[in-house]
Amino acid sequence: MSTATLSPVNQVRHPYVERKPGVGGGKPVIVGTRIKVTQVAIEYERLGWTADQIIDAHPHLTLAQVHDALSYYYENQAALDADILADEQTVAELSQLYPSKLP
Repeated sequence: MSTATLSPVNQVRHPYVERKPGVGGGKPVIVGTRIKVTQVAIEYERLGWTADQIIDAHPHLTLAQVHDALSYYYENQAALDADILADEQTVAELSQLYPSKLP
């Protein structure tokens, strides 16, 4: 089993969050899944979903995993928000290069 990720801010232990090369692009994910911490944060912050709604959308997750992912996000918010913005910019650039053929 992999070791838990430690937040550089407070050195808080996050047993449900890890970074592994080759999983999620090396970004923090929920242990044993490919669900990125940023995905959980977007669902919670931007979509306004509750932790229970996140679990409904990802039934393989537990409430403890979701809350730990959110805790990790808030402790590392600036860096993770920068990751989210970079991903959005990549999607926008790809959308320009490969426009949808849908009406």
